[in-house]
Amino acid sequence: MKPVIAVSGLRKTYGSGETAVHALRGVDLRVWPGEYVAIMGASGSGKSTLLNMLGCLDTPTSGRYLLDGFSVADLNERQLALLRNRKIGFIFQSFNLVPRTSALSNVELPMVYSGLKRGERRRRALAALEMVGLTDRAKHLPNELSGGQQQRVAVARALVGGPALLLADEPTGNLDHASTVDVLGVFDRLNALGRTVVVITHEDEVAHHARRVVRVSDGRIVSDEVRTGVVA
Repeated sequence: MKPVIAVSGLRKTYGSGETAVHALRGVDLRVWPGEYVAIMGASGSGKSTLLNMLGCLDTPTSGRYLLDGFSVADLNERQLALLRNRKIGFIFQSFNLVPRTSALSNVELPMVYSGLKRGERRRRALAALEMVGLTDRAKHLPNELSGGQQQRVAVARALVGGPALLLADEPTGNLDHASTVDVLGVFDRLNALGRTVVVITHEDEVAHHARRVVRVSDGRIVSDEVRTGVVA
């Protein structure tokens, strides 16, 4: 079995000389299919830079990154965009839904340019909404949904292409407690179904749902703990 994420000696430096900022200082990380990992760190720790690397949103200064077996360093911008679209389902703090478009159409968006016929796109989008418990809200606009429901639509959109990795950046940062519990419950269920989930967070409540917690400080991984007694 190959890892979904295989990072070796990953470094990222911004600038040069005395003003250089070493955001990552030789990170090694493996994430295996079906894992639920929380990556934690304070502001300036390097976790956001690591997120950008794992999401193929930026390229490392040195080191190697294999995403589901594909070497990221060997790809140009167009190839990186294709890899992101096929292999990663992104979930952001701000939801990033199209305001005047229904929940169903928002979930369909990643498939619009994939060549799938409309009926198949609709079928897959409805199946993704069912997985997050929002079939009855398929025709609602984002402003007709609660924050938690909007994030669940975003999760469905991330799921619809069958990615190897769900990558969430502070996914509960804009949610109240009840909505946070709701969204984290969705992540728990998806992971129980075998989905690989990596969450970037600074919140202990979020990390407590993960089965593994990786802590980053000063551009390095300082601890990597497999947890017991995980919230389910």
